[in-house]
Amino acid sequence: MNEAYILAARPGLGESGLGYTKAMIAHASRLLPLGACLLAVALLAACTPTRPSAPEAPAVVAKPMPPPKPRIGLALGGGAAKGFAHIGVIKMLEANGFEPVVVSGTSAGSVVGALYASGMDPFRLQSQAVALDQAEIRDISLFSGGLIKGQKLQDYVNAGVGGKPLERMRKPLAVVATQLETGKRTVFTRGNTGQAVRASSSIPGVFEPVPIGKFTYVDGGVVSPVPVDAARGLGADLVIAVDISTKATGAKPDGMLGIVNQSIAIMGQRLGEQELARADVIIRPRVGDIGPADFEQRQRAILEGEKAALAALPQIRAKVAQWQQARMAERQRAVKPAPEPVCEASKLERALGRSPNCKGD
Repeated sequence: MNEAYILAARPGLGESGLGYTKAMIAHASRLLPLGACLLAVALLAACTPTRPSAPEAPAVVAKPMPPPKPRIGLALGGGAAKGFAHIGVIKMLEANGFEPVVVSGTSAGSVVGALYASGMDPFRLQSQAVALDQAEIRDISLFSGGLIKGQKLQDYVNAGVGGKPLERMRKPLAVVATQLETGKRTVFTRGNTGQAVRASSSIPGVFEPVPIGKFTYVDGGVVSPVPVDAARGLGADLVIAVDISTKATGAKPDGMLGIVNQSIAIMGQRLGEQELARADVIIRPRVGDIGPADFEQRQRAILEGEKAALAALPQIRAKVAQWQQARMAERQRAVKPAPEPVCEASKLERALGRSPNCKGD
């Protein structure tokens, strides 16, 4: 046997198994043909330890941007005792994920709107409505420009909002009234909340006109029965209008308050229709047969508000989706494409008449 083979096989020499394999190949190379030698080399390669390959880094997938959320504005119209329906509408909107972020109100809508904008949740609003006694908001005052003074209503609202002025509401709030001297629409967003609501609710001939500053104000329903534009002015992307106004049906209204209420509705009907057309969604609770002073029907009015809001949910969802698609399209148009790389020939390339050698060509 060859000496190299014998030495490699001796355990006392401390040679590894790899050294033993090399000795075998050296010995066999003199004895075996070329094909067998190649086989031996392959065996040696199999015995050589290899390092494990590093795992590939996972691909980073960019998360798509979530669709933007529209600022929903709620425009609450006037309608005296019918205004309890606004509470039912608010309940259903919040329960289905469409919480308004800005609120505007006219007359009865300004009362509910102020309490809601101050931070009252819909269920507390309902509890407050159920517990309301007409004596808390009605103060008779003869021979002073109206049967009701309105101071009690002002105090009631200010107590409900914790004395906070309009500019400190949790939700931006706009209260609409009519300037008696000029007939102009006035939108209150600052100042005494109860006083603004009192002005917005001062039905001519029923409530005393309310002096604020240099002017006197009466019911906002004369010029803006459902204050859609006021909600839009607060920054609303989508406006949900709640129309509870009295419509002329051919029947004679009952009592003086009913006559006055319907007269105001007729005067503001044309203007109201034009403004309502600028709303994204209109909710009309079926409260036409509830009288302006029919507080006993408050629970039914709230229920009708809930029903009307539920019926409007598909339209609201469609409007929100349409708005989101439009905003996403605007985002995509705003993303500028990467500029094309500038590739210029070097002096040598120009001298030789060659095309520029750019990376990626």
